[in-house]
Amino acid sequence: MSKDNDSDVPHPRETFALFGHADAERILLDSYKTGRMPHAWLLGGPRSIGKATLAYRLARFVLAHPDPGAPAVQAAASLAIDQDNPVARRVAGESHSDLLVLERVIGDTGKLNRSIRVEQVRQTVGFFGSTAGEGGWRIAIVDAIDELQSEGENALLKVLEEPPPRSLLLLVSHAPGRILPTIRSRCRQLLLRPLSPSDVASAAALAAGSAAAGPALIEAAAAADGSVERALSLMGGSALAVRERALALLGQLPNPDPQALHALGDAMSGVDPAPLETFVDTVNGWLSQRLHQQSGETGQAARVARAWEQINVAAREAETYNLERKPLVFGVFRLLAEAARG
Repeated sequence: MSKDNDSDVPHPRETFALFGHADAERILLDSYKTGRMPHAWLLGGPRSIGKATLAYRLARFVLAHPDPGAPAVQAAASLAIDQDNPVARRVAGESHSDLLVLERVIGDTGKLNRSIRVEQVRQTVGFFGSTAGEGGWRIAIVDAIDELQSEGENALLKVLEEPPPRSLLLLVSHAPGRILPTIRSRCRQLLLRPLSPSDVASAAALAAGSAAAGPALIEAAAAADGSVERALSLMGGSALAVRERALALLGQLPNPDPQALHALGDAMSGVDPAPLETFVDTVNGWLSQRLHQQSGETGQAARVARAWEQINVAAREAETYNLERKPLVFGVFRLLAEAARG
């Protein structure tokens, strides 16, 4: 789960169940068993599908079993370790000396920083330069590398270029194709696919503390495009209604109904961020499909890409400055109409 979700969803370091990624888990486990584990993995895929959960799962396993040739490792069928294992407890409590986590933190303003600071990344030099506290591995998780600025990327690259023995970097990325080629080339890439609706429902039910997914959660999971976080945000009802209204209007392009646009703007009013996030996700999904359909038409693809950039800038400003949602809706659909006509 995403760490910047304001709900009570457990952080990936506290999440022990893994849904839908058995093949990826097997690749990591088999690689470790050989004793030739790559020093860096780039775990890529859409948001909130379990990438960070898998990274913590691997980190716990390696810290609990530092010898790849040990019988327990060779006999293991998964990367799972018991929740009562001392390693699991210390990782969950952010107190394991051999695990460094780089993620956005609360800044001086009291709000979550927009990026991982370069000062945080520079900690990796001293971290990997020292001896493992328990004589095993030193592991760093970057969640997510997409949130590094250029200075941070360059600082991380220095560690990737000269990794010390028994070091492991796990880089989570929502858009691995945008990562610096020099970083990608020094990592083993492992791409994770979006979860199936049934896996989304199961993971979301567990995160919400439910024994099983109810009808509302199953409906939200079906509309979540493989994302657990999105399914949970849709559970409020208003977000799901926003998605349905937005989809109907997208189907009317390039001439959406003005009254329906007013109704969508009204449905997004208020301080709850979920409707705005759902609206932006839905629009981005439409734009992604358009880009795929127009991949051979350079001019049209450029117009869609330009609209995508302008829309997301406007959405970030609306969220940051708590602007009225209705003008945003009309502005977004004006850009979409222009892209659709092109």
